Parts: sequence; C-alpha cells; structure tokens
Amino acid sequence: MDSLWLLITNLGRDEVFITVLALYTLLINPQGGRQVGVVFALSYLTNTALKYSLDLPRPFTADPALASAAARATAGGPGLPSGHAQMSATLWLGLAAVQGRGWWPAAALVALIAFSRLALHVHYPSDVLSGLLLGLAFALLAARVPFTPAGLSRWWPSLLIVLVSLFLPDSTARELGTGLGLLAGFLAARPIFAPPRDLSGRLVVGALGLLVTFAVYFALSALLHDLSSLPAVRVLRYALLVLVVTEGVPALLRRWLPHTPQPAPLPARA
Repeated sequence: MDSLWLLITNLGRDEVFITVLALYTLLINPQGGRQVGVVFALSYLTNTALKYSLDLPRPFTADPALASAAARATAGGPGLPSGHAQMSATLWLGLAAVQGRGWWPAAALVALIAFSRLALHVHYPSDVLSGLLLGLAFALLAARVPFTPAGLSRWWPSLLIVLVSLFLPDSTARELGTGLGLLAGFLAARPIFAPPRDLSGRLVVGALGLLVTFAVYFALSALLHDLSSLPAVRVLRYALLVLVVTEGVPALLRRWLPHTPQPAPLPARA
C-alpha cells in the first residue's frame, strides 16, 4: 500500500500547492488567490516556527525501518505539527472558505493527505491533528480577514521582509525563506485582471500560465542553486514567482486576462 499512500501524500508537495494557487488565481478568482496566498504564507511560517522550536522526533527517528526510504524522503525537519496536514488544510479549506462552497470535497482530500502521513509512519497522530487544527484556523482566517492591497503602500511590508532576510543566518531553516518569500510576494501582488469565461480561454491561460510559472520556478532553482542556502535568495525567488503568476502572466496573456481598474471583490459567502 506504500505506493498508494505515497501518491496521495505527494498531493501535499510544494509543486501541487503552486499549481493549485496559480490556476485558482488565473482562472477563478484573482483577489481570492491573493487572499488565500497571504494566509498560506502565514500558515507556512507558523508551521516552520513550531516545528523547529519544538524539535520533536518522528516515529522513525529511533527505528528507521518503521518507514520506507521513499516515505522518509517526504519527511523534512522535525515532526510536530505535520506540514502536509497543515498546509493542505490551509489551502483546500481556505479556498472553500473564500468561495463559500466545496467544503466536503476539500475536507475529504485533506483527510486523505493527513491519513497518508500516518499510514507511511512519518508522523504521530498528535502531529497530524495539530496540523489539521492549525490549517483549519488559517482557512477561517482567509474567509474572515481581508488582506486588500492598498496602492503603492502594499510594497512596504514586502520590502521590509526582504531587508530582514538579509540579516538572517545561513543556518536558518530553508522553509523560513520560502514562507517569507511567499508572504512578500502575495502582499505586494495586485491582481487586477478578469479571468477568462470561455472554455478555450481557460485552456490557453491554464496551459500557458503553468508553463510560464514552472519555467520561472525551475530556472530560478537552477540559476540560484549555489546560493540557495542564503535566506534572502529564497525570499527573492519565491516572491518573484508569486509576482510572475499575479502580474507577469496576466501581462503576457492580456488578450485572455483583460485589465480591470480595481481588484475584483471576494465572492459573497453563505
């Protein structure tokens, strides 16, 4: 059964989160994508802070044979709280909360990803439960606290994040740089475009949008590989990636993503 659970647990990878957030932002709800993106970054940073401050072991720490090598490869850093559980809950339940629908499919997917961490013996139940509760809390935050971009002033928090990252030690967890970069990018983003309404437009934007996004993602990874241990480099990499999705792709695909004067409002929630 390891192969099945590995397939499910890989739905909690960063590449999947990038794909989902990019497609949701470009095809469904630009402002909602920014809203969930900000909260996702805050959840990511919280998970990183808790993991490395608590520094609790995983089930296979004492007995590596408890989990397969492939399963252990999906487990980075200390155990509590589960990053897969927390970030999946933040993303999928956050999207459902912002849209005001889709709770049950989102919850079912999150439950499967969370259970896969137990089935693969890479987390204790307490790790997964704490991750789920934190993810739910951040999902509700996405629905209740609007992070509305405000003109040029939106750049100041992002610039401050980049400045702070210059003084972080190289020994800082890689996840901290990733989370700060996502937060800087989404805070600075101002997605003022209308998603395509016809099927052909959605297919073009979805395909080309992901092509551009991952071309930049892997290009930056290759170009900055030797500097990837520097927190500031990771911050700039992920901030740029967010801005490519929210600003660059709409500029390139203006024919299908027409400019709008103001950010579209979040959908009304039931």
